Amino acid sequence: MRTIASSTYITLDGVIDDPQNWPTVGGFTDAGNKIQQERLERSDAIIMGRRTYEGFAPVFSAMAGDPIADRMNALPKYVVSSTLTEPTWNNTIVIDHDPVDAIRELKEQPGADIIQFGFGQLTHALMEAGLLDELRLWVHPFIVGTEGLLHRPGLSGTFEMVDAITLDTGIVILTYRATR
Repeated sequence: MRTIASSTYITLDGVIDDPQNWPTVGGFTDAGNKIQQERLERSDAIIMGRRTYEGFAPVFSAMAGDPIADRMNALPKYVVSSTLTEPTWNNTIVIDHDPVDAIRELKEQPGADIIQFGFGQLTHALMEAGLLDELRLWVHPFIVGTEGLLHRPGLSGTFEMVDAITLDTGIVILTYRATR
């Protein structure tokens, strides 16, 4: 059976929406791009919800010559949506019925890993159905201040990582220092 891995960006205050509008911290560097590319190379399908699709499609479909974009464009993309009827991104298949059954069928087919981008209703449905095997959170070192766990009106800021400790239990202690 194939593995489904969710990969999503999240800020220190728990925001996951609109990463294209977040403050820049200098990009993902070659190391981050390598991690993303390796995950895509181990995958032969992408799943996402409509909102993620609408953010990704115009960006990646317009890129060529970049290994990550080329792989994203080549892979079949399964988009869960009841409103998307005419996808413009090549190799896009719309799942307009029960996503859990459709993705369970996809997972049971022979093949490589499946990567799921974004985090929302689809991710929750996959977790509830026991279909999500891995969750990869790309924690961005800043507070956006628009929603999320640490949300307070007007609160924002960037931070630098000064320490990361992984406990035997799987707890990760991330220590960030404010960059003023």
